[in-house]
Amino acid sequence: MPYEQFDHTADVGVKAWGEGLEEAVREIARGMFDVITDIDTVDAVEEKVVEVESDSLEMLVVDFLSELVFVFEVEGMVFSDFEIEIHEDDSYRLKARCFGEKMDLQKHPQGSAIKAVSYHEIEVDREGKVRIIFDV
Repeated sequence: MPYEQFDHTADVGVKAWGEGLEEAVREIARGMFDVITDIDTVDAVEEKVVEVESDSLEMLVVDFLSELVFVFEVEGMVFSDFEIEIHEDDSYRLKARCFGEKMDLQKHPQGSAIKAVSYHEIEVDREGKVRIIFDV
């Protein structure tokens, strides 16, 4: 598994890695949804496009994950896979195709609710490592 959870006081952390930044961001998003539910139970039957723009890579990752938390809270969507594109010019832009379905407590076990994505001890490495702490 290209991500793993770790304990952090009253929060939950996830470390992810991949062959590059886009793959690591894909895995950190998968790891985040694995905190919310068992992503192995989530079928990729619906698609949602999410786009964010930020001034730094760290902000980009936090903004992306925060947008996913918002989509979960407002639309009830859980995702099991992502296609990520990151572009750098005057700012950092991320476009993600997110694949999943509506949360169904009959099908998806309830994990921990994520309140926010933290900047505390964040690590984003262009070579393919991301570390995030989630407020639960």
